[in-house]
Amino acid sequence: MNIRSAPRTLAAATAALLALSGVAACADDGAAGGDPQRVDVVAAFYPLQFLAERIGGDAVKVTNLVKPGAEPHDLELNPRQVGQVVEAELVVLLKGFQPALDEAVEQNARDRVFDVSTVQPLMDAAGGGHDHEGEEHGHEKGGAKDPHLWLDPTRLATVGDKLAERLGQADPDHAADYTARAGALRGELEKLDAEFTAGLKTCQRREIVVSHTAFGYLTERYQLEQIGITGLSPEDEPAPQRLAEVAQEAREHKATTIFFETLVSPKVAETIAAEVGAKTAVLDPLEGLSTDGGDYLSVMRTNLQTLRTALSCS
Repeated sequence: MNIRSAPRTLAAATAALLALSGVAACADDGAAGGDPQRVDVVAAFYPLQFLAERIGGDAVKVTNLVKPGAEPHDLELNPRQVGQVVEAELVVLLKGFQPALDEAVEQNARDRVFDVSTVQPLMDAAGGGHDHEGEEHGHEKGGAKDPHLWLDPTRLATVGDKLAERLGQADPDHAADYTARAGALRGELEKLDAEFTAGLKTCQRREIVVSHTAFGYLTERYQLEQIGITGLSPEDEPAPQRLAEVAQEAREHKATTIFFETLVSPKVAETIAAEVGAKTAVLDPLEGLSTDGGDYLSVMRTNLQTLRTALSCS
């Protein structure tokens, strides 16, 4: 499965792999090794870091390969990061989301990977356009899958349960602790889910106009409808015809807000908002944390308040 339709260069990953002999030499003297008392976990991007830290607790050391404020799709690995993958006792990723990491894992860590896309089937990606009631218009090319499953808290909880099992296999002495922490986190995520369900139950509108169609899991879970300016890739430039279509739909649905994301330029959203007399607001797909901080739960609650305001929910 390749979530990204556009091919990305893997030159940086290849160069990093060629540098491995040097990294491995460092590892031999313990310089690159982790804490022997804790499980060394490499997380591909923020929501997976959040899960690993909450479930692992003080029994794990988690390294996120993507810095706050960076776009995770664009990840290219430097030699140090490839070394971290080589050294990791567990690599938590979503296959197809970051091709450079997939390649590094394939060559160095196939037996130590937890691929969250294997926990539950991923939804088909919606292209630019409507997706509602499971019926998507304007599919991405090539049967692409939508990776953003963490925007449905109940799916994230299920991934957490499976991650606890996998950590327990890597570290049997703490298996019961991992299971207990995953259960506690499930409780928090189910509470968040209940807040979304109640908060979005009665709204004047149910359509959200978004800069790219990252919100399929959220809109399916809470009976909303996303109208995407672009498809799954935030870097895609929308055609003028698409901009005109979105503006028309925004007017038809009386949209008061056009949403953009923290890690992507707001220019396209601002253009449409100006044309239809709407305002813009951030709806965070939580692919990575912005430099403002917070965590998964707080950012999701901010998203809920933003949606309630934009959709005039009572």
